[in-house]
Amino acid sequence: MAEELLVVGASQLVTLAGSARPRVGAEMGELGIIADGAMLVRFDANGMGRIAAVGLRSEVEPLAGSDAEIVDAGGRVVTPGFVDAHTHLVFGGNRANEFEMRCAGMTYQQISEQGGGIRSTVRETRAASEDELAAIGRKHAEWFLRGGTTTVEAKSGYGLSTAEELKILRAIRAVGESTPLRCVPTFLGAHEVPEEYRGDTPGYAGLVIDEMLPEVARLGLAKYCDIFCEPKTFPVAEARRILASATALGFGLRVHADQFTCVGAAKLAAELGAKTADHLEQSDAASIAALKSAGVQPVLLPGSVYAIGSQKYAPARAMIEAGLGVVIATDFNPGSSPTASMAMVMSLACAQMRMSPAEALTAATINAACSLDLQHEVGSLEAGKAADFVVHEAADYREIAYWFGGQRPAMVFAGGNLAGITLRRNA
Repeated sequence: MAEELLVVGASQLVTLAGSARPRVGAEMGELGIIADGAMLVRFDANGMGRIAAVGLRSEVEPLAGSDAEIVDAGGRVVTPGFVDAHTHLVFGGNRANEFEMRCAGMTYQQISEQGGGIRSTVRETRAASEDELAAIGRKHAEWFLRGGTTTVEAKSGYGLSTAEELKILRAIRAVGESTPLRCVPTFLGAHEVPEEYRGDTPGYAGLVIDEMLPEVARLGLAKYCDIFCEPKTFPVAEARRILASATALGFGLRVHADQFTCVGAAKLAAELGAKTADHLEQSDAASIAALKSAGVQPVLLPGSVYAIGSQKYAPARAMIEAGLGVVIATDFNPGSSPTASMAMVMSLACAQMRMSPAEALTAATINAACSLDLQHEVGSLEAGKAADFVVHEAADYREIAYWFGGQRPAMVFAGGNLAGITLRRNA
């Protein structure tokens, strides 16, 4: 294996360099594009590639050794690998039947009330072994990598018992250890109230607090704790109990907030200093102001709005104008957002939430990395960072969002190593 990799021939080398914090306002349109740029990657003894230099080809190419492997982008766009900050990577089964039911006019909430939705996936996931779940996760990892995503946040939440939640988190860890996809684990035991606790939300919350959270912390299986905060699942009072307990155990906080109602979930995320508040389709001006005051990043999920047939997308423009470091993510899951494509989510963000292509790309890379505390490792093309990058089938970065559901990347690299089903490199 060559000790160096030299990337040349990019029509646009989109670096997103220069900030170790979320970009806000007009900064979200600043992509750090280098025309005829080049990037030099050096590998360590373990084969991990890190960026050594980025700049004009005339400046970077002379730094490479004579035996450096050459990647010719062929006049295509090169960007950082996508960072997907909200996914449900591991689950059993699928819910294609519910998709058909929604096509016939049923709502997501009606299907859930009849025993479908999350509880349906819980039944399928509980029936799967840990090895089966890890295999499913590896299959999903291939989907993400093929689409240019090199880092994901991966939630549990389809087990809803201590043993089953631990099983999912171990499967997530196995995916991260056995594939090039970087996985950041999040415990989401409070995703729904399981059948055996139906009608006893406080009792199930007690199980999460007294048993699940301490065991997940003891085993070091998750970095964050998330919760689905809605009146019919975990209302604000119960959510506060669970999240406060998670904080005491050292977890960072993420909150499913304001998806179907605006009854204080985003404000709770602000009150508790959560890292992110996710969904936010129903958020009002007061909620946005609370997120801004507390420095909480909004993670917007237009794929789920599209997939459940809703018409109300999160108020992205109001959030950008308020100075929030907006993130977009797939919400990859079997029910409400069955897509691993960040390019498709970027397109929805532009067409339905009026984000510009530059804002969408920022939200899918460096801002997403900041929301996972990974801004010093991924999310931009800068010296010292992991060599996670994508050669897109595009001559202009705007085409990434423009070709809705269209072209997959030509090449995807994780840690400087070819990671997806790609065109051949030019050596």
